[in-house]
Amino acid sequence: MPEAKHQDSTVRTEPTVLTDEELRTLDAHWRAANYLAVGQIYLMANPLLHEPLRPEHIKPRLLGHWGTSPGLNLVHTHLNRVIKERGLDALCVWGPGHGGPAVLANSWLEGSYSETYPDVSRDAQGMERLFRQFSFPGGVPSHVAPETPGSIHEGGELGYSLAHAYGAALDNPDLLVACVIGDGEAETGPLAASWHSNKFLDPVHDGAVLPILHLNGYKIANPTVLARLPEPELDDLLRGYGHEPIHVTGDDPLQVHRDMAAALDHALDRIALMQRTAREEGRTERARWPVIVLRTPKGWTGPAVVDGEPVEGTWRSHQVPLAGVREIPDHLRQLEAWLRSYRPDELFDTHGSPTSEVLACVPGGARRLGATPHANGGLLVRELPLPPLERFAVPVDKPGATLHEPTRVLGDLLEMVMEDSSDRRDFRLVGPDETASNRLGAVFAATDKVWQARIEPTDEHLARHGRVMEILSEHLCQGWLEGYLLTGRHGLFSCYEAFVHIVDSMVNQHIKWLRTSRQLSWRAPIPSLNYLLTSHVWRQDHNGFSHQDPGFVDHVLNKSPEVVRVYLPPDANTLLSVADHALRSRDYVNVIVAGKQPCFDWLSMDQAKAHCARGAGIWEWAGTNHEREPEVVLACAGDVPTQEVLAAAGLLRRHLPELAVRVVNVVDIARLMPREEHPHGMSDFEYDGLFTRDKPVIFAYHGYPWLIHRLAYRRTGHPNLHVRGYKEMGTTTTPFDMIVRNDLDRYRLVMDVIDRVPGLAVRAAAVRQRMADARTRHHSWIREHGTDLPEVADWTWTG
Repeated sequence: MPEAKHQDSTVRTEPTVLTDEELRTLDAHWRAANYLAVGQIYLMANPLLHEPLRPEHIKPRLLGHWGTSPGLNLVHTHLNRVIKERGLDALCVWGPGHGGPAVLANSWLEGSYSETYPDVSRDAQGMERLFRQFSFPGGVPSHVAPETPGSIHEGGELGYSLAHAYGAALDNPDLLVACVIGDGEAETGPLAASWHSNKFLDPVHDGAVLPILHLNGYKIANPTVLARLPEPELDDLLRGYGHEPIHVTGDDPLQVHRDMAAALDHALDRIALMQRTAREEGRTERARWPVIVLRTPKGWTGPAVVDGEPVEGTWRSHQVPLAGVREIPDHLRQLEAWLRSYRPDELFDTHGSPTSEVLACVPGGARRLGATPHANGGLLVRELPLPPLERFAVPVDKPGATLHEPTRVLGDLLEMVMEDSSDRRDFRLVGPDETASNRLGAVFAATDKVWQARIEPTDEHLARHGRVMEILSEHLCQGWLEGYLLTGRHGLFSCYEAFVHIVDSMVNQHIKWLRTSRQLSWRAPIPSLNYLLTSHVWRQDHNGFSHQDPGFVDHVLNKSPEVVRVYLPPDANTLLSVADHALRSRDYVNVIVAGKQPCFDWLSMDQAKAHCARGAGIWEWAGTNHEREPEVVLACAGDVPTQEVLAAAGLLRRHLPELAVRVVNVVDIARLMPREEHPHGMSDFEYDGLFTRDKPVIFAYHGYPWLIHRLAYRRTGHPNLHVRGYKEMGTTTTPFDMIVRNDLDRYRLVMDVIDRVPGLAVRAAAVRQRMADARTRHHSWIREHGTDLPEVADWTWTG
């Protein structure tokens, strides 16, 4: 290795000089990958061009994207070289939206694809299958996907590649994560924020991320911003982000090979020096990590002109440069000339297998990018050390006698998890500046918040080596955690309920990834993506309307039922039970909604475990007249709705003691669905036994009421179901007024019972009037005193 010197955060090395043989083999590999990429887009037969191309050799529908493929093939080829020469453990995140042809081509060349899918063998027959299956019914997608060996990033997830790369590098000190960033995705907000991830990367305990910004100039139909910036302005931008740019520019393949080899060696020498000085010499100041800026033409080596229009180096090469190959003879001739320009007879032997020259740069075994176990994290995952819940449970001698902040109780459990995993470093807590606000601050007794930028004397819990990650970007929190989980580690994302919507599209893709990977026998299950949503709608009275939105649950429950789970624990012990289950689970997205404000303790730990295992159940101690069939069911899901239902049950017990009332609490919201629609759903027999077939059900729900109707619409008793929940009546007010404004309050629930139980409208008219009067009195009281009614603020369960 050339001598490396450290001076003013800059590393200078003697330029890499490839031998003629190295240059020849690298070019051969690159040409082979390009040939395979073109073949996947166009061919369904005659893969090695043993006969002239005819229309019947061409796919009837031409789908795929050529424009980014030659650049990705170049990167893959040169990563192979440095991985093999340096003995690196590496992973690559392929960011460009439709780079599937390139990544599949390289996986097939290195042999990892045929090992994963033996029917796609590394010969002429397998090449034909590789071509035919691409973007074809019953085949594989046109982008990098779960089906692609070596991948942890869906090709359609524009904007999240760099965050995923950093997540993969966390607590992986021996791993190099290369990340190819397309210049289209570089325009997105999440990617722009992701450059700041280097302020959270610990060079001692984490691996390295090497961003490779691929500027080919165009998106689908427009130029890209970064490609049009003058080079000095782009350098200023990247240096401002904390990176040192290394440029590779050109369209002469041999010169670009030389320059790319030199750039990679320079970058890796720099990374090795930075890690060594941090790990062996204790260097703590933040240095500039390298970034490679690769400028090559879009559609490089493809048709230069088609039908008189320029194609190579323009937006016209983005997808299929020659669209009329079956119908237009000149297009067919151009395609054959294009394919033969790579000289396939030099690249593949008579059996269709890659020649030794093509494979000279390819590393062996698990060091191949398509075979790295880091891209199949379930192979590496270890069980999380979860302590017994009884150690953290709050004592409950009788329901509603004490109060605790549920998330603070959970924080004590998470502290122990952090402590017990400190040597393994495979658990992270992420959130947008809210760990302490969400009452999880106990974790700081076991670890700090990681921070590589300047630390001031007034800062608290900041350190170079922490495992709590906070940044005011939900996108980065999600991306980091996804990369961390996909490479076999565990974590929890804590977020204000209203703002988790920012990652709606990201969780969509992760759910789709999990659903697809579950169908692939070679993908091992990974730890679940766990959300803790707190500071929720009913306790955001001080922040107001902007902080009030419980709709993430609706969004998630629209997704694949085999993957998604939603829990609404009503107190501290049920939160502990649900969190324990979620942290142990695999291949799910678990959404837990729980409050951070003082909440009544309803269930002991044993009762909580049993109740959470059921998912929904009768709280007999809260109802009345158990010896006969209920006349009304009061149902609830969520901590505040549970309190209001129990308060309503108390009012009914006092004012209508003869009424038979059943109280049902739902923790697992999917239990309301039919068993045929969700694995946790109830059979009709179970549902009818719990809610009855023909009695009124007054359901107090944490979120938007129509979700409950959607989940239960097929049930026999659905016409009798009346749901109260959040109706977008938000403002800055008192806690109870938020509930009254949305008609979820105890008085409104009692009125609903009177309105819907046959015979009560006349018999209990006076009781209904008292309930309505209490609501009126509430409005007057808060405007005079600024606080809730004493009978509400001081309420306790007296059943």
